[in-house]
Amino acid sequence: MAHLLKKSETARIGKADTKGLAAADTKKLTKSATRAKKEKAQYQVRNAENALLLRLKNGDVVIEMFPDDAPEHVARIKELVRAGFYNGLKFHRVIDGFMAQTGCPYGTGTGGSGKKLKAEFNRRPHLRGTVSMARAMDPDSADSQFFICFAEAPWLNGQYTVWGEVTSGMEYVDMIKRGTGANGMVAEPDEIVSLSVVADL
Repeated sequence: MAHLLKKSETARIGKADTKGLAAADTKKLTKSATRAKKEKAQYQVRNAENALLLRLKNGDVVIEMFPDDAPEHVARIKELVRAGFYNGLKFHRVIDGFMAQTGCPYGTGTGGSGKKLKAEFNRRPHLRGTVSMARAMDPDSADSQFFICFAEAPWLNGQYTVWGEVTSGMEYVDMIKRGTGANGMVAEPDEIVSLSVVADL
């Protein structure tokens, strides 16, 4: 089963017209400091700068990141998140009992942001709620696509860069529409409503 993640990552595009990168220039709605503080506090994260709020159609998911274990991946994910890259992207590949994958601007598993990341394999295991980077056969081919594990997947340990974990809202991840067939491609897939750094709320 370990081949599953590699199989979907073939034919990646080097430089793509990616979705949302120009969104960094959009103006944020004004919000009072008190309201912003209350919003951040409700998510109860260890470090708001290294935590993400993933809004799904069924509810909010909090992901706490591991900058000590995967510093370059965490930095790049935050850069893409702040540019609005992930907003509206599809969970194009979802395998029941395994994982839900997203982060392709085309919704097919063939695209990325155009910037490859050097592998930062670490000792963190792939458990239920683990967030890890998808990649092609080349260990240094991770870009923008990532997956969230529905269950433990020990065969992936040390082979993919683990950069975060779901600390609340896993029940909403469980509701993501599943794919069919061995590769888990999804017809009319669910989307990321929005993905934000908690510190920016």
